[in-house]
Amino acid sequence: MRTKLSQFNFKLPEKLIAKYPSKERDESRLMVVHKESGKIEHKVFHDIVDYFDEDDTFIFNNTKVFPARLYGKKEKTEANIEVFLLRELNKEAKLWDVLVDPARKIRVGNKLYFNDANDEEVLVAEVIDNTTSRGRTIRFFFEGDNHELRALLDSLGQTPIPKYLDRDPEPIDTERYQTIYAKVPGAIAAPTAGLHFSKKLMKMLEIKGLSFAEITLHIGLGTFRSIDVEDLSKHKMDAEYFSIEQEACDLVNAAKAKKKKICAVGTTAMRSIESAVSATNNLKKAEGWTNLFVYPPHDFSIANSMITNFHLPKSSLIIMVAAFGGTELIMDAYAEAIKEKYRFFSYGDAMLII
Repeated sequence: MRTKLSQFNFKLPEKLIAKYPSKERDESRLMVVHKESGKIEHKVFHDIVDYFDEDDTFIFNNTKVFPARLYGKKEKTEANIEVFLLRELNKEAKLWDVLVDPARKIRVGNKLYFNDANDEEVLVAEVIDNTTSRGRTIRFFFEGDNHELRALLDSLGQTPIPKYLDRDPEPIDTERYQTIYAKVPGAIAAPTAGLHFSKKLMKMLEIKGLSFAEITLHIGLGTFRSIDVEDLSKHKMDAEYFSIEQEACDLVNAAKAKKKKICAVGTTAMRSIESAVSATNNLKKAEGWTNLFVYPPHDFSIANSMITNFHLPKSSLIIMVAAFGGTELIMDAYAEAIKEKYRFFSYGDAMLII
């Protein structure tokens, strides 16, 4: 029997979409879903320490969000154009994949101008290719080296908070739309399950004897691309770059050998490790691009628990969570979350599946 997209639809009251983060990172609500019994508990996120013991291992995605949203003007017409940086294609040529909005106003050969806070022109780019209906490839004209260009782009860009928040970025977003363990710049969105971890909570887990394995997956469009087919076996994910070092593999595989809890913190951590499974069902060192789409039924090889936020209906994220926790149980948990007024999406509350 084929898994259908419509199985993952639900009505979400708009008032449950979290527009701002919780006052403290680890004080968001936590729903604990027990896979075997189907039991559901309602906790606070810092209670997560009670569900793990010595030598259990958390897998964190240490990607760092960069200021990906730029605002410029089109040559001649001076129309305002939003340029959303997706990924760097070529350092030497200063080529980037981007989304532009409004897309209908931009053609190959158009030049775009970017001004600094003093309204002085500091950067020019030219559109050199149409990659998708909305996407473009652009070349930046810049005399300095790539490091200087990245610094300039960071100064011009805004924190790419999701559009559904329906507000401009604020100072709080610079800190809170980033995990405390973010290290490797490259993501256009935060691995939101990790936003709940505070320094105090990390220290409590460390004192309890837990291990932390870090992997990297730079979140791009693949995570958020809408699914347009009812038969999920026909959906193609956009590829995202990931990297798993040997140190992370050693920590995870040691925990697995001891039959300890291995917790994937977020769908992106889960997607990465499921993209790097050895012939012996252990985690292996890997680097490259993954277009893995996890949907039910799926045999998970590495993690036996998972932390995640509450996701959009019919998204690849809720589908992966359902593959891990069981479709019926997860959809029941979502109905419970709506009934209990949990906060949804990037700045919302969390779920532990154990």
